[in-house]
Amino acid sequence: MKPALTKGAWWWKISVKTSPEAEEAVVELFQRLFEELCSVYTDAATCAMTVSTYLAGRSQWSASKRARLLDGLRKIRACGLDVDARTISAQRLRREDWAESWKRHFQPIEIGSALLIKPSWSRRRPHRGQAVVTLDPGLSFGTGQHPTTRFCLEQLVRYRRHHQRQSVLDIGTGSGILAIAAAKLGYQAVEGFDFDPVAVRIARANARRNGVARHVGLSCQDVTRLPLVGEKHDLICANLVAELLVAGKRRILARLKRDGILVLAGILGSEFEGVRAAYENSGLKVLSRAAEQEWESAAFTAN
Repeated sequence: MKPALTKGAWWWKISVKTSPEAEEAVVELFQRLFEELCSVYTDAATCAMTVSTYLAGRSQWSASKRARLLDGLRKIRACGLDVDARTISAQRLRREDWAESWKRHFQPIEIGSALLIKPSWSRRRPHRGQAVVTLDPGLSFGTGQHPTTRFCLEQLVRYRRHHQRQSVLDIGTGSGILAIAAAKLGYQAVEGFDFDPVAVRIARANARRNGVARHVGLSCQDVTRLPLVGEKHDLICANLVAELLVAGKRRILARLKRDGILVLAGILGSEFEGVRAAYENSGLKVLSRAAEQEWESAAFTAN
């Protein structure tokens, strides 16, 4: 959760500009160093990304923390990822400015007329018949803002058959947004898992907050160790890095029904062809495909 606001307090907004390929590394560095939540803003025109966090009280910005941040960014750059330590920005804000800055990047998202994703502070009302997921930014990936998450949400809406009982498996659930959305859309037997136990805890809390905890089963598992025998699903969402999608291919496909839909996302454009080839070699074909910024996603079926 965000730190409590103190009336009249000053806050520091610490930001670093980064590239899409270095985003996860920079976010992890921020969370390890500052122990606060991060927001990630993408400039639609330039595709430049900015990772930011807000500090107050005992977490105040200091010369020592700046030095540690610089050192961490240099190590990320030494690994071949494009990030520039010279882009560090430290901006002092009043309490009211902090509150608005935090909320500005998390606006409601509509997936057609079927689904509305909104933060708790939004007053946006759903259209008639529109399912609502309330989700605030947190430590786990997934608020619907990222293009790969949005693609998965679009596929959940697109392939929902309201006259049929359909099951969903959400691999790499993060905040639980896809599993929660699936339950809200009327999918049944919804399951999700993540390698990170903290993510699973947060996803369960989000499911309770949205009133679907009894309809969504969430667990901590590793996709590369997923049992080859288990319940098969009508639709699987796997929003993972390309390496895991390829390494876990046999185990992922073992959970897909013969006529099911497999949605793969979280893939850098430069790695997409390798992932597509791996799954096409297993008998699947691409139904739909989308590219946005540096990311590509696709829906597959064996039919």
